[in-house]
Amino acid sequence: MERTLAIIKPDAVERNLIGKISERIESKEFKIAAMKKVALSKNQAENFYHVHRERPFFNDLTTYMISGPVVLMVLEKENAIVGWRELMGATNPADATEGTIRKDFAINLEKNSAHGSDSPETAAFEISFFFSQTEIFS
Repeated sequence: MERTLAIIKPDAVERNLIGKISERIESKEFKIAAMKKVALSKNQAENFYHVHRERPFFNDLTTYMISGPVVLMVLEKENAIVGWRELMGATNPADATEGTIRKDFAINLEKNSAHGSDSPETAAFEISFFFSQTEIFS
């Protein structure tokens, strides 16, 4: 069993897509082991996305991530990281496959509705950034 972090980003929360996205997650046999809705602080967003600190989009990304609440989830299933990334679709919704979350719900490259871990190491960091072990139910 593998775990990954999923974030429903501010644009999708604002447009009331939490249920639709959660339904897609569960339809692909993911177990939602933890879930909470939070408003990130600028400091949290900057620390979470620290790997992008030197990139030109860093300030816009962190500002966007604090523009409204997000929904954080720990997803579980075999090959959860790859499975969630496939369900999300390409980062740029213009390149995303039909039927993926980003193709169907994203507004643009920045407001692409969802985030997911890209490796087991990243997933471990990201999950522990937002959730304590006592908040995760297997």
